[in-house]
Formats: sequence, structure tokens, C-alpha cells
Amino acid sequence: MANLAIIPARGGSKRIPRKNIKSFLGKPIIAYSIEAALNSNLFDEVMVSTDDEEIAEIAIKYGAKVPFLRSEKNADDYASTVDVIIEVVETYKNNDKLFDYVCCIYPTAPFVTVQKLNKSLELIKSKLLDTVFPVIQYSFPVQRAMRAFEKDFIRMIQPEYMGARSQDLEPTYHDAGQFYWLKTEKIVLQRKLWTDCTGYIEINELEAQDIDTETDWKIAELKYKMMADAGEKNPI
Repeated sequence: MANLAIIPARGGSKRIPRKNIKSFLGKPIIAYSIEAALNSNLFDEVMVSTDDEEIAEIAIKYGAKVPFLRSEKNADDYASTVDVIIEVVETYKNNDKLFDYVCCIYPTAPFVTVQKLNKSLELIKSKLLDTVFPVIQYSFPVQRAMRAFEKDFIRMIQPEYMGARSQDLEPTYHDAGQFYWLKTEKIVLQRKLWTDCTGYIEINELEAQDIDTETDWKIAELKYKMMADAGEKNPI
């Protein structure tokens, strides 16, 4: 079976300029995703989908392929991850290259490891799933979430859980924002990342960090250093 790694990295980041190639502890952050994919030996090809010549040059420097640039249509603020993946898959198909599974690895995910990629691929195959991705359990029960109303007031969204013990509430999770293993034919057919046949691997809060601000960036570097000190950093 053939596997393709797609790392989507457009050039127009707004909140953190040039985010996808900004230095993260000494090298462009996209390099961590590229090297994790290459070192996993899971992929027939590791490619970066970008509209940006500088990003393409850096991607190639670290071992990825950039066989074509992303279309203008899928390089704006409104293009979805699914749009980008399908464009890549269909372009390869037009060049007689077919892949059974695709793994979309985000370019700002330095916590992706070979072990996580392997575990997720094993799961999608063994359970015959359409999608597998890492999730993190919410640290506070979402059943006790509150919303503000009027000017100075706040109330629970689900007041029936006011007196419930935390340990009695069902755990809930959120997407870790690192990667998605996808069965190619399913994503092309349904044009969405999640289907009714989606699985997950659970990771902890130290193993991931949303990076949308400069503060997030600093927190991510601190977490990475902590994992490196514990001998858990990405084996690259």
C-alpha cells in the first residue's frame, strides 16, 4: 500500500508572519514535521503543499518534495485543509500516482513523533477506519462551561451539572492539531476530515500546543525543551 505525507504550508500567515518557516529552537518549525515524516519510513513520498517559493526552498532543503505549487484558489484565507489535500491527491492522480492513505501533517507541529505516526497508521488499518488523529482530554469538565450574558452576569450552559462531581462527568476531548491519517478514497468521496468511522489516539497536554500568538510560540518551545530534557523529544 502506498502512503503520502502532505504538509500544507501556505505563505500568508497573518497572526505570526512567516509562521511556517519561523525559527523554532534553531531551525524552521516546518523542518520538525518534515523530518518526523521522513524518519518514520512510512511514506512513499513526503511533500509540502505551498504557494510560496521561500517555503518551497526550505522544504526541499530538509528533504521534502515540492513537485508543484499550490493553486491560487487554495492559497487564500478561506481554503480548507480538505481543499488542499484533495487538490494534491488529484494532481498526483493526474500524473498516475495513487496513494491508499494520506497523512496530513501540519507545518507547525514540532511535537509530532515517529511513534505517534506509526501508532495512528496501525489503528486506521487494524480497525478499518477512515480517519485517525491525536486528541487531548479537556483539563476542566466542559459540562460546567459558562457563558456571559447581558453586561455583568454569567451562568452555566448546562445547569443540570451544577452539583455533579468532576469524576462522574464523561471525559471530553479536542483535536490536538497535529496530523490526520486519512483513507484516500474516503476523503475524496466525502470531502471532510472526520467521518462516522473516525478513531483517535490520546496524548497529554505536554505533547501539543496550539501556536497562534507569540506567547503560544514561547510556551511551545518551553514544552519542547521539557520533553527533550526528559528524553522524549521528536527522534530526528
